[in-house]
Amino acid sequence: MTKPPLTLYLAAPRGFCAGVDRAIKIVEMALAKWGAPVYVRHEIVHNKYVVDDLRTKGAVFVEELDECPTDRPVIFSAHGVPKSVPAEAAARQMLYVDATCPLVSKVHIEAERHHENGLQIVMIGHAGHPETVGTMGQLPDGEVLLVETPADVATLDVRDANRLAFVTQTTLSVDDTAEVVAALQTRFPAIVGPHKEDICYATTNRQEAVKAMAERAEAMLVVGAPNSSNSKRLVEVGARAGCAYAQLVQRASDIDWRALDGIRSMGITAGASAPEVLVNEVIDAFRARYDVTVEVIETAQENVEFKVPRVLREKV
Repeated sequence: MTKPPLTLYLAAPRGFCAGVDRAIKIVEMALAKWGAPVYVRHEIVHNKYVVDDLRTKGAVFVEELDECPTDRPVIFSAHGVPKSVPAEAAARQMLYVDATCPLVSKVHIEAERHHENGLQIVMIGHAGHPETVGTMGQLPDGEVLLVETPADVATLDVRDANRLAFVTQTTLSVDDTAEVVAALQTRFPAIVGPHKEDICYATTNRQEAVKAMAERAEAMLVVGAPNSSNSKRLVEVGARAGCAYAQLVQRASDIDWRALDGIRSMGITAGASAPEVLVNEVIDAFRARYDVTVEVIETAQENVEFKVPRVLREKV
């Protein structure tokens, strides 16, 4: 039986960013250096496939530090942690490795510098997300106010409208964040912004690729986890850019084939914490049902690489 033709548009860049790649490498190098088990506070990155793979190698994932024994290494996730976490680890004399993405650490440093200059901080981010919790936890309570939408800006109660700065979560929608920043600048004209945009290069690049792909594809799948902020933003960006059907899938087994009945063009991308093996799995699933032609939509090239902490590069 002849398979129907399908053009698969593959976004580039997609998948792992430098911060995710570094965080996974940190866990693998810690296991190689100190043996199993190595404890990891929170999912090292938001992807079940990655977490399960590391678990089989000897990583133990916990939510809080008090779940870790003091005689085994513990790693902090790529999303960053409040200052209280490394302080507690030090107090318990634990060996810990911080896998916080350097671009998240940059936001932490910005917030601290603004605080030292007497400014109250407004953070644009998603309530409860580990990165937001970690950034807000760099400063004393009340020094960082959280907003998610322009409507939140309208009800913001600040200490001094002339002594404010803002930072953002690194994985937000570029367009949505611009709207919130505009609302902040309208209500608080003196507010100070970051020297360089906080939304990271990988988030921006993946969203731009999705916008370019959405112009051609009838439908779009984003490979990523439901708790991955940057993956969920890609779905929203695709829908906003005009793609009639944009959905998040963790694996090929999650694809709703009935919803895709009759399509002739399909876009595929992956969030920054989704490995390429899962993208290939989705492509193979389409090849099994369609006569597939793959076209790459490339909007940027990435060559960023972050070093792992020195403690992992030193010999035992």
